[in-house]
Amino acid sequence: MTHASILLVRHGETAWNRERRVQGWAPSGLTERGEEQARAAGRAIGDGYSVDRLVASDLRRTAETARLLRRAGGIDAEIEFDRDWRERDFGRLQGLTYEELFEGFPEFALGEVGIAAARAVPEGGESLLEMRERVLEAWERVSERADGTTVVVTHGGPIYVLLGHLKGLDLVSAILETDCRNGAITELCPEGDGVEIRRENDVPHSATE
Repeated sequence: MTHASILLVRHGETAWNRERRVQGWAPSGLTERGEEQARAAGRAIGDGYSVDRLVASDLRRTAETARLLRRAGGIDAEIEFDRDWRERDFGRLQGLTYEELFEGFPEFALGEVGIAAARAVPEGGESLLEMRERVLEAWERVSERADGTTVVVTHGGPIYVLLGHLKGLDLVSAILETDCRNGAITELCPEGDGVEIRRENDVPHSATE
């Protein structure tokens, strides 16, 4: 059986990333820097892997990243969109800065109230626990079919909760202790009943700073 690698790529930078706003499911497009981050990730992947499958969240910023990555990396695989790889839905709180969110709605501050914040549901949105459940289901589908190299273009939140799950961290620690920059690549290799985290939060050197 071919050695399986699953590459998680966080989308490129958006204006709301730069402004530290809660994006949720907003149709945020990439900045010029974000576009170059996507191309840099594509070149890095194209130089080192033969991609058999390309999966992406269907939100605008991930769709744009996937298309740029695919072109830059010379990837033949068509993009398969899967909404379960979306960022957490923050409902009516979407668009607030993180400072506004935590000052006005402290029940969502994981560092202050712990697991209760992971259970809190914003109006019109979903809890962190609900987001984790769908992301782990999406991961199960991808890892079950993994053979060769699969690229998944997704968001920070899904990467945090998935890495936390694989490391055996509780959800609060998974969010607070994990970092993943825009355009970063995380490589996961399923092996038997486990998963090796081969690299994490690896930003291609050719991405603009």
